[in-house]
Amino acid sequence: MKKDVLILSGFLGSGKTTLLKEVLQSLKEEQKKPAVLMNELGSVSIDSDAVGEDTALRELLDGCICCTISEKLESQLQELLINEDFDVLIIETTGAAHPVEVVDSILSPLFADRFEFKGIITVVDGKQWRERSELGPAILHLMREQIRHAQFIVANKMDLLTEMEQGTVVFELQQLNPNAKLTITNYGKVSMKDVFAAKPIKEIKDHDKAAIGKHLSLQAVVYTFKGQVDAEVFEEWLKQQPETIYRMKGYIPFKGNKYPTMFQYSYGMPLFMQADMKYKPNFVIIGEGIHKTEIIRSLERIDQA
Repeated sequence: MKKDVLILSGFLGSGKTTLLKEVLQSLKEEQKKPAVLMNELGSVSIDSDAVGEDTALRELLDGCICCTISEKLESQLQELLINEDFDVLIIETTGAAHPVEVVDSILSPLFADRFEFKGIITVVDGKQWRERSELGPAILHLMREQIRHAQFIVANKMDLLTEMEQGTVVFELQQLNPNAKLTITNYGKVSMKDVFAAKPIKEIKDHDKAAIGKHLSLQAVVYTFKGQVDAEVFEEWLKQQPETIYRMKGYIPFKGNKYPTMFQYSYGMPLFMQADMKYKPNFVIIGEGIHKTEIIRSLERIDQA
């Protein structure tokens, strides 16, 4: 059975760790076993005491989960799967982590079929958002990306704002991501029933294709090839994929090759590398507003089982 994965996102100081405590308590009340992967930019863990001794905890220090220590992440995830009994994995990212990169790092083709990506909870410091004009352009862009890709937005520390300012913040966040569930709170206190009810954006049906631009929620598709694939047919399939697909990676069993070919796709650039052993032919696709069922159907058509 796949393990659910929930990502806690948000800029530095927004209140992710406080919210983490609420999530863990709620999971335990529902008789679900959580595990936590906590990422810190520094060499010392600051918030690990937020996780109780009865919860499996792994820490990634000295770097961001989505860039400098992605290899360590892979080994930690494998170790968790082998040695720990859990139902839900909560990943608390650093404030500097980009949501797309985090999902990309988590869903390694080696064990992508063991995890079910359930979405992103982004915590926003209301006062910090109100005063965002004081932030640099790179930081502001990251904050917007963290908000735009979320399934659930927690507008935190709202008691520090006037009622009118609260209304403005809510309006601006909803403008950035109209599809996310949004709640106003102080001290990270939210109803976890609402969090877990916050499903990713409803899958777009075939007859709704014209509305794809309005559906901006990060999704992940995992497909396991059953047979062999014709290289030319795959390349033609690749050309037909929308620009809203940000990442693709996996091991593709092309016809005529002894071992699967390692494939990576990022920022529109495909890369093929011949593997030297028989990896499981898992294929991962990450994007916004993508037609999950249609992508799986199209892969089944080129998968010569």
